[in-house]
Amino acid sequence: MEGLSFAYPSWYVVFCLLAGLAYAMVLYYRDATFRERLPWLHRALGLLRFVVVSLLAMLLLSPLLRSMQTETRKPVVVMAQDVSESVALALPDSAAYRERWNRLQERLSADYDVQQITFGQEVNPDGELSFSDRKTNITQALQHVYDLYGNQNLGAVILATDGIYNQGANPVYADVKLNAPVYTVALGDTTRKRDLSLARVFHNRVVYLGDQFSIQVDVAALNAAGAATTLTVSRVEGQGSQVLRQESISIDKGDFFTTREILLNADKSGVQRYRLSLSPINGESNKANNVRDIFIDVLDAREKILILAHAPHPDVSALKQSLTTGRNNEVDIAYAENFNQDVKDYDLVILHQLPSARHDLAAVFNAIRQQNKPVWYIVGDQNNFPRFNQVQNLVKISGSNQSNNEVQARIAPDFSLFTLGDNLSRWTPTLPPLVAPFGDFMPGGNVSVFMYQRIGKVDTRFPLLLFGEQQGARSAVLCATGLWQWRLFDFLDSENHNRFDELVGKVTQYLSVKDDKRRFRVLLPKNIFDETESITFDAELYNESYELVNTPDARLVVTDAEGKEYSFTFNRAGRAYTLSAGVFPVGNYRFRASVNTGTETLNFQGQFSVQPIQLEQYATTADHALLGLLSQRYGGEKISPADLDRLPEQLAGISTLKPVIYSTLTTRSVINLKWIFALFMLLLSAEWFARRYFGAY
Repeated sequence: MEGLSFAYPSWYVVFCLLAGLAYAMVLYYRDATFRERLPWLHRALGLLRFVVVSLLAMLLLSPLLRSMQTETRKPVVVMAQDVSESVALALPDSAAYRERWNRLQERLSADYDVQQITFGQEVNPDGELSFSDRKTNITQALQHVYDLYGNQNLGAVILATDGIYNQGANPVYADVKLNAPVYTVALGDTTRKRDLSLARVFHNRVVYLGDQFSIQVDVAALNAAGAATTLTVSRVEGQGSQVLRQESISIDKGDFFTTREILLNADKSGVQRYRLSLSPINGESNKANNVRDIFIDVLDAREKILILAHAPHPDVSALKQSLTTGRNNEVDIAYAENFNQDVKDYDLVILHQLPSARHDLAAVFNAIRQQNKPVWYIVGDQNNFPRFNQVQNLVKISGSNQSNNEVQARIAPDFSLFTLGDNLSRWTPTLPPLVAPFGDFMPGGNVSVFMYQRIGKVDTRFPLLLFGEQQGARSAVLCATGLWQWRLFDFLDSENHNRFDELVGKVTQYLSVKDDKRRFRVLLPKNIFDETESITFDAELYNESYELVNTPDARLVVTDAEGKEYSFTFNRAGRAYTLSAGVFPVGNYRFRASVNTGTETLNFQGQFSVQPIQLEQYATTADHALLGLLSQRYGGEKISPADLDRLPEQLAGISTLKPVIYSTLTTRSVINLKWIFALFMLLLSAEWFARRYFGAY
């Protein structure tokens, strides 16, 4: 339906008509060109001019053309089907169920706008009824329905599932505000059959080489009183496995549950695959939930630390005891008198009162400089200060070996290389004094002072502990000896060495952190993936000026445990590389990436693992009580699969399930209509043509 309105009062149209009439009369009233010969033409030309001028004047009133459009929309009915593995186990004839489900969709489509989705691991509009998803998230499906259809004429939701969910929140208590009844189709079998299962397994995803780690196993059994089983923990390597632990479990009641803790040694680095299994019992209905595989990343984070001292000293023993507390460090003690090892084998070198007057250690310092090894210098009265000032640039000491000062520690307020806990910050000012050489201490230009010296009651600007870099390697200088007293004081104060160990650990951790200066790197978001996850590799290539480039082609080869290779080529993304390699089968994999820059070939190697998703196999008893509560919450009803054919009649009886008429008002300015311009051109052209044809101008 259309109508015409004006931006000004409509009675202004009278003035437009008068203007058109006046214009026509002025032009033709006294004109006798056609009056005697063709009186009808004279009147027709006057009428044309009257119409044109009147219409042009009306356009000045900003006329608007309003149109009303109506649309009738059917109610939306969403059919949501659970396609997880547990549903497939509960359907004796999946083909017959698919046919019944599709027939219901056809019948409902005659009266409703039917939208079909599948859900399990994720929600898919118009997904296939494959019943192969490894997870079930009912709440996500309801949230999807609300997000897409919550503001439409949503009439009803038909949710077909067994009520088993292993992802997301409980759908009964989830905050999904659907304003439509939910009809749940109760699939599956609620009979509690004789079953033995590994209910849950708890473990750390990352452990350190050489440590012990715990695996906590929850074992459940139903209707199996009097039976016995054996819990076996094995390490899977390639096609074989090695049994690590076995434990017998006796089932003494019908509804049985127990928790067992298994301690294992992390004796191999890399991602390790462990298999936990329960030996089956007679009459067991589901043996798939007797086995579970877990993946644990064993990191070789040990640091090899060399403590090289001028002579035996209590500090040396205190440092070694502190550094070996975490069991991730290998600490060697050596003395300058007979040292003949190569420092390249160590990640950190601690020099205690070296270089000294008796031990110049020129070869050691040359090796440290060539290998860019981080060094922690501990200064004492045995140091040769001129030589010490030559081998490092963090602090210049001018003093005498014959006299010392007792100095206490004062933490620098602006230090930011690492953080200290409140407990350690409060403890440091109470520490007993250390012994520092008497003299002047001049820190270098690019150093960070961690502690200053307090001599007596005077706070000096002499550094006590400071950090810096030498030729790209991190270094530290402790300008005093006597750390052993701090360790003893910590034990006297708190009966442990935790604060001293934390302080030493933070210093050595900062020094031993290695900067990644490789020009070609491949990045993975993690190294353990689920079997349904797509694995994406990102790569970066830097030229010799460390500018990010991606001109040459980069390639990747993934090798599984059996030696089978999968070859890929990276795609360019911006100034870097990316590769979506897709989904891989369960197992351990190694990868090797390479790129040829034209002058050299750069390589990068790594590994990742793919772990199985076994959630759907552990709970197979349908939860129809949950479905009843869900339907009750949203004002629907729980029905059985056999009642699907009666569902259209039930929906027809709902008074709110009716079509909705939507009206849309559209307003357009008449001056923007193209045919208005054509009309004016036609009228003016007709007048001009008539005047010319009949001999007038």
